[in-house]
Amino acid sequence: MTRDLTAGRKAPRSGTVKTVVVFLHGYGADGKDLLGLADPLSDHMPDTLFLAPNAPEPCLGNPMGFQWFPIPRMDGSDPVAAGVAFAAAQDDLNAYLDKMMEEEGVGASQVMLVGFSQGTMMALQVAPRREASFAGVVGFSGRLLEPEKLAAEAKVQMPIQLLHGNRDDVVPFDSMQEAADALVAADFDVYTHVMEGTPHGISPDGLQQAFVFMNEFLPK
Repeated sequence: MTRDLTAGRKAPRSGTVKTVVVFLHGYGADGKDLLGLADPLSDHMPDTLFLAPNAPEPCLGNPMGFQWFPIPRMDGSDPVAAGVAFAAAQDDLNAYLDKMMEEEGVGASQVMLVGFSQGTMMALQVAPRREASFAGVVGFSGRLLEPEKLAAEAKVQMPIQLLHGNRDDVVPFDSMQEAADALVAADFDVYTHVMEGTPHGISPDGLQQAFVFMNEFLPK
């Protein structure tokens, strides 16, 4: 049985939903942490609905926030239990996306996932393994988990944009190139952007690059 994910929502300025951006937050945060990005984006994307679900579990490392799955090196959790939670979170996110698209009357090609850190890990895990391709994935400051499995398990391809600060002390900067290499090997079109001087976060130039990507690959 999957768990329902509660989500913050910013309606399209035009009042008509033509496209949807789903923000996936990082470890210890919540949906509100990324939903604020909709404010500068919505001026230029008037027909886009922005959604930001909370991850399914209270965070072991930050009880005020949520986690998609535990991180043993950060919270001392059992690696086996973390793997089980990772699989369960994928089911939860897939169920949320299926229900959302039905309720909003949109298809996968009208949806883009935008992740940060652990949210990027979830987006890169879930999107390639679904039956229908999303418009794209934007991944800030994250990693591709189990890269050796991607080529065999991917069912669909979509454009991917990876952005990472070169002073990230939480998720190593090299993770961007490692993910890009595995994605390209699995026939994905990958775009990368270095957020110069940026620690574990999203820089203004990174957000601008993400907007350019979304504007190109979301249908008009």
